[in-house]
Amino acid sequence: MGKKKVTAVFDIGKTNKKFFLFDENYEEVHREYRQFKNKVDEENHPCEDIEELQVWLKSVFENTINLNNYDVQALNFSTYGASFVHLDEHGDPLLPMYNYTKPIPEEVTKGFFAKYGPKEQLLALTGSDDAGLLNSGMQLYWLKHYKPEIFKKIKVSLHLPQYISYVFTGVPVSEYTSLGSHTLLWNYQKKDYHDWVYKEGFHKILAPLVPSETSINMNYNGNRIKVGVGIHDSSAALLPYIRGAKEKFVLVSTGTWSIAFNPFVDGNLSEQDIKNDCINYMRINGKPVKASRIFLGNEYKLQIDFLNKHFGVEKDRHKKVKFDFDTFFEINKDFVHLFRWQSFSDENMPDKTEIPYNTFEHAYHHLMIELTMIQVKIIKRVMDDKIIDNLYIDGGFTDNDIYVKLLAHYLKNTQVMTTDSALGSSIGAAIAISDQKLNSKFLSKNYALKKHVPFVIK
Repeated sequence: MGKKKVTAVFDIGKTNKKFFLFDENYEEVHREYRQFKNKVDEENHPCEDIEELQVWLKSVFENTINLNNYDVQALNFSTYGASFVHLDEHGDPLLPMYNYTKPIPEEVTKGFFAKYGPKEQLLALTGSDDAGLLNSGMQLYWLKHYKPEIFKKIKVSLHLPQYISYVFTGVPVSEYTSLGSHTLLWNYQKKDYHDWVYKEGFHKILAPLVPSETSINMNYNGNRIKVGVGIHDSSAALLPYIRGAKEKFVLVSTGTWSIAFNPFVDGNLSEQDIKNDCINYMRINGKPVKASRIFLGNEYKLQIDFLNKHFGVEKDRHKKVKFDFDTFFEINKDFVHLFRWQSFSDENMPDKTEIPYNTFEHAYHHLMIELTMIQVKIIKRVMDDKIIDNLYIDGGFTDNDIYVKLLAHYLKNTQVMTTDSALGSSIGAAIAISDQKLNSKFLSKNYALKKHVPFVIK
């Protein structure tokens, strides 16, 4: 028996660091998981330990190359975005990899928009929201103006996916999906860096820009391997749907954040879109993906804790509740908003949560109706008033019977489908580096695609 041909992928999340081998049909044949303790930066804010990460990346890959049963043809990387690694003249990291949750002084962002605004216009052109270090361009501005001595020593700044590619190739590049996802750097109208990037001279420290499918042929310990340039994880997770779906769709990726993606938009974001909290991610071909997000999973967790205490039930009770039509009908008859949200605000929410029900099941149904109504608003924001025929839902909420049935009910003109792939961004990274076309059965076969019909009002 010859060695099995595989594509290797590192999928680097903030918590879990994963390594996969996929065969030629994108079936997983091997995986490894690791978690690392955070380091802290000079202001004691937690940040990724990139030195330890680099050691792990190299050792895992070298062990794999030496296995007798796999022939690694290609290697690619999918990681979280909004994170820069700044290299000095020797190609070594110069600074900690600042966490995008790190607060920066308000004067930094105020000064930036005073200089380069009007703010709404700039945000619309760059498909970004005003989000501190979540806009990686803001990090460069902060370093240049508030840490000038250290900034002068930066030779090149790489987004995390491209830094990990650089660990293996030694070739510094920039790539569309990392540059274009809510960074403030990219002007979607001009399809180039925004003017402010040139005025600040940042184009000189951003590596040459290459398409996301680019690969670098390496001789790795005597093995010819195609090494990818890395891809932003949200764009990677979208790619199997773009390549595998026949018709236009919106994807709702659910978890701590619930993000609705529409990769089929014609124009740029408007200032109204920015007011509605829409942002752009980027497809691997440089086209915009209109997105809107809500902290739904986080809010769900907080409200479940509240209901568990209120009714004195065990913490996993919510997992057992299935959709009940009569309960829905009863709540819907004289519907009022009951829940005050903690992670976001909504014009309909009361000043205080009051629960009029005596059973957990009733209160839980009511919670899910309210959360799903908010989810529908988020989906409609990215649909641009067009009816899009297909809606895919992936992530944690696909297991929530009430959420799925209510979405199918509220979006009757749209075919609602759930998919099951915990490996979405990893498979996306493998697809990005492959020349292979996906066949029409790919999603139903690899993603356990399931269609949901709206329930019938009795």
